[in-house]
Formats: sequence, structure tokens, C-alpha cells
Amino acid sequence: MSEQPIGQEPQLIKTGDGSHSLFHPVLNETYHSHHGALQESQYVFIRQGLDAWREQHADARSLQVLEIGFGTGLNALLSLQWAKRHGVQLRFTTLEPYPISLALVQELNYADLLGGQADMLRLHEASWEEDVIIEDSFVLHKTTTPLQEIDFSSSSYDVVFFDAFAPSKQPELWEKPLLAKVAAALATEGLFCTYCAKGQLKRDLNSLALTVETLPGAPGKKEMVRARKGH
Repeated sequence: MSEQPIGQEPQLIKTGDGSHSLFHPVLNETYHSHHGALQESQYVFIRQGLDAWREQHADARSLQVLEIGFGTGLNALLSLQWAKRHGVQLRFTTLEPYPISLALVQELNYADLLGGQADMLRLHEASWEEDVIIEDSFVLHKTTTPLQEIDFSSSSYDVVFFDAFAPSKQPELWEKPLLAKVAAALATEGLFCTYCAKGQLKRDLNSLALTVETLPGAPGKKEMVRARKGH
């Protein structure tokens, strides 16, 4: 497991909705919107991702999610709570080459705001590179393999949370060949969700035969993108 390089441990910050995020000193970037980490994750990935998928697949009892950027584990915690709430079997695969320390995890206030302190710890303490049953309704697979190296050839994801750092900070993850790799791993009618709404991203996703929607952004943000894979 690759941990944050010495001297580069992210710093705890509080965002506009009272929830914590982290600031990466090397990238000079926060892990979430400074307007509100919790409200951004709830809106972009749960409402416009999981809820939107369920609205189109009301009878489905299982789905697979791929997350690019485990980070603080907030999206995973919200997804776990969503799966339990809706009685859906969810397999959650997440990529994170640089996991944060457990000491830093224990400072995050998500459990104070959402409940689920035990769940939060289980998500972060779960073994890497293998399936871990967190709950009957939730299987977690964490990997430190970078997006550039991972093999999705046998995978089919219903929803993708593309939550990498911004294109201006981590441009290599937003290049078209990697977007194509992720798009190929999407199931038919699968959803690609991201907080980013750059014109180049939308053009690239369109060229990959995805139907792109520009939606209102999370509070404090103008727009976000959701793309759907057709038949």
C-alpha cells in the first residue's frame, strides 16, 4: 500500500457546510468543494449518480460502482448508507494510490454529521486489493493500482464516481485515453458522474459515444457533468 509521501500528508480543513475536507499541500487543492464537502458528495454522486440510476432501474436489487479517488472515504460512506437504506446489494470498487493515515481519518467529522463512526472506520481499515464485506448489502474493494495501470477488461460498472483532483491539478487522469478506458468499463445505461464541467471533458465524453448532460452543480458550483452509456 502506497501512503502519502513524508511531508505531504493532507491537512484537515472545515468547509462551508460544516463538514471536513482535506487540503493537499503539494497540489494546492482541496479534496472537496470548499463550499461544502458533504453537500457536494450527496448531490453529485448520490443524488445524480445512485438515485438517478435507481430511478431508471427500480426493480434492480444490485449494482456495481467504480470510484476514481477514495480520498476521505466520504463517497463510500454515503454509498454504504444508501445501500442499507434502499436494500440494494452494492459492490464498491475504489482506486486510491495514496491512502490517508488512519489518524487523519479519525479526525474527520463525517460520523458526527451522518452517524456511522464504526462504518467509517471499517471502510478505512478494510484490507486493500481484496473484496471485503462491510455489510450484507455492501462489498468494498480498495486498490492502490493507478487508473493508468488497472485492468477493467472483465468489469462492468453501473455508476462511475469520477472524483479525481481537478484537471488543472491532475491533468493526466482526465486525458481521453483514460476516459475511454473508464467508458469501456461502464455497463449499458451506466452513469458517469463528476463535479467537473470543463468543455474538453464534455467533448471527449461525447466522442466516446456517451450522452452528456450538463446539470446544475452542487451548492456554490455552477455546473456538473453526468454522462450515460447507450445501447
